[in-house]
Amino acid sequence: MIGNVPLPPQARPRPSRFRADPTPYVFISPFYILFTLFFLGPTIFAFVLSFFNWSATTDPRYVGTQNYERVWSDPIFWQAVQNTLAYAGASLFIVCPLALLVALALNSDLLWFKPFWRAVYFAPIVTSSVAVTLAFVMLYSRDFGLINATLVSLGLDPVNWLGDRSVVRYAVIGVIIWRWTGLTSIYFLAGLQSIPKELYEAAQLDGADALRQFWYVTLPQLRPVILFVSIIVMIGSMQIFDEPQILTAGGPANSSLSVVQYLYTRGINQVRFGYASTIGVTLFAAIFVLSLIQLRAGRSFRDA
Repeated sequence: MIGNVPLPPQARPRPSRFRADPTPYVFISPFYILFTLFFLGPTIFAFVLSFFNWSATTDPRYVGTQNYERVWSDPIFWQAVQNTLAYAGASLFIVCPLALLVALALNSDLLWFKPFWRAVYFAPIVTSSVAVTLAFVMLYSRDFGLINATLVSLGLDPVNWLGDRSVVRYAVIGVIIWRWTGLTSIYFLAGLQSIPKELYEAAQLDGADALRQFWYVTLPQLRPVILFVSIIVMIGSMQIFDEPQILTAGGPANSSLSVVQYLYTRGINQVRFGYASTIGVTLFAAIFVLSLIQLRAGRSFRDA
């Protein structure tokens, strides 16, 4: 204001976009510091390192794209990719539908002691993956395992679950199903409980039976949850390490080897940091592309 004459709006000073008080930025700075130190920095370093050959006893040597060329022609890497895609496929097409069925059962009004059953199905995820996998090692034992004992009691031959190349993937998938179905069902259960009951009441008034209510009410309302679950399950299964490492150490003959196991073997066991970084960057790119495809497909499914 000049004298008693107010300034026009365009002449008034604009408030600063940044506050002078640094206190809020100090409080949020630990996240960005830790994110940079433990995620962003190592990620950039791994990408740069993928263009070098480097072991613990030699200096880094720039080799350009040779590591990427070697990865694309590496048969063990492609065997690991094939195994990892099998684990991811089982997670998407077995774990997710099974988890949805479990969530429907846990959400049913006919179920008694709901908190108890929810805790039972969630228990595997809070149990150490090492302990879980060691328990399955005993279950899969050819001579003393409970699974083969059951097969023998039914008049069938015992199966060498951890030593036969044709079945070892199924052994790993069995652990994945048992361990991750409970957690995934919790996501679906949260989605089911957010669906308004009025929609089901309206469907009942229209004469829809339980199957039609599931198809025309439950599934459309669960589309965002299905998209979220499918993406996190795919990302988690593409990074699987504990289960195949403890069960078989990638054997026999790399028939259960995952990509992360192969990265660990090259980087830690063989101390080939450049090549291991190349595998990690390739895996990151694959997960990124698959996630984008899922997001695009999920949006189409949501808008259908």
